[in-house]
Amino acid sequence: MKYDIIVIGSGPGGYVAAIRASQLGKQVAVVEKAELGGVCLNWGCIPTKALLKSAQVYHYASMAADYGIELGAPAVPVMENMVARSRSVAAQMSKGVAFLLNKNKIDVIFGRGKLAGKGKVAVSSMTDGMSEPSETIYEADHIILATGARPREMPFIPVDGKRVVNSRQALLLDHIPESMIVVGSGAIGSEFAYLYASLGTKVTIVEYLPNLMPLEDEEVSRQMERSFRKMKMGVLTGTTVKSVKVNDAGRCQVEIEGKKGAETLEAEMVLSAVGIKSNIEDLGLEEMGVQVERDKVVTDSFGKTTAEGVYAIGDLVASPALAHVASAEAIRCVEKICGLEPQPVDYTTIPSCVYTSPEVASVGLTEKEALAQGYEIKIGKFPYTASGKATAAGERDGFVKLIFEVPTGKLLGAHMVGSNVTEMIAEPTIAKALGVTAHQIATAVHPHPTMSEAVMEAAEAASGAAIHL
Repeated sequence: MKYDIIVIGSGPGGYVAAIRASQLGKQVAVVEKAELGGVCLNWGCIPTKALLKSAQVYHYASMAADYGIELGAPAVPVMENMVARSRSVAAQMSKGVAFLLNKNKIDVIFGRGKLAGKGKVAVSSMTDGMSEPSETIYEADHIILATGARPREMPFIPVDGKRVVNSRQALLLDHIPESMIVVGSGAIGSEFAYLYASLGTKVTIVEYLPNLMPLEDEEVSRQMERSFRKMKMGVLTGTTVKSVKVNDAGRCQVEIEGKKGAETLEAEMVLSAVGIKSNIEDLGLEEMGVQVERDKVVTDSFGKTTAEGVYAIGDLVASPALAHVASAEAIRCVEKICGLEPQPVDYTTIPSCVYTSPEVASVGLTEKEALAQGYEIKIGKFPYTASGKATAAGERDGFVKLIFEVPTGKLLGAHMVGSNVTEMIAEPTIAKALGVTAHQIATAVHPHPTMSEAVMEAAEAASGAAIHL
């Protein structure tokens, strides 16, 4: 019952922390109340991408004639089958996490964990025949909190799981809705909007802020708004949702106020995609003296909280709520505990991806941010319309935009929209981390024909030496 490290939560922060600690010779346990792999693997990143892949396959089948292919019967998306495939993918990946934990000799304790005093974790669990959960106390020198987050609930959008749903429930629909209003156009809202619109749902996105995908560079936002409108989606930016109600006919009525004043929208379903809420409740934080500010646990650069021997990583802390960020924080936290000398996570070089079609990917400063911070900049852009590979693939919507500092020439930010950019963003991410210049990117020979040539071409454009523009 005594461990070197206990990790509460087995998502991309928790299981990575546990495995790294085991690699460094520590005796480790993971406490998990649900499925191994956490929300990302079971109810977020992975199953969402599986559904998006089904939508992409349907799109290609529907457009087969454009590629010189004749199909017999028209393609028909079957929601039940798509969801079954998505759940199968998630289950397969969860088993993979179980395999990795077992391989690294990590004990898995199923139940709800909470801090129970210095160096102690109480785990509550239910077994068959029990009316009340039993509680077991485990001890550890170090306790890492990695309990993640859940969809945020807003009082004016009462989620009922049937007509008004959150992102988790949107993964399990038993039919393709006739119409849907998506509240929020961040990564989650935009991905689900694209998913259902591509399957034939009449989708309207309502975004409170002035731009679609408000965290992205404004040029990317404008491109995605054009792409969504091309799919016959409604896009309402700068619009406030006042209330969501379900009428006697079972239809959702959404009261909004925007550029045209107050009006009421109607749809079969509403998806609430207004952000996430950290899972900090019932963890014993206050009793242990763990400081919390604005729904986030306060830590130092390596996850250490204000309570001795207690650490927090991932969506619990005030860093980008992304799976790869949680994993990076996990490794650095554990290495610091184990006496190594890791560098803190560089939050200025975190790539972000949105898996719509076209895809969106970015890293570093937007143009607006760079100018606001006083940088003198030069920008290089390369459109997908000039890309041979994009044209051959029938994916000509998009561009690569690179922002460089003057006079050093170092990359400050990269903003991409188009096919395959979620894979291509790795190159600018490494370039920014290493201080690579426009000249170095432009003179690095890129393979032809590829989408990734657009990175080289954009760097050439920044120097006024673009060949294909």
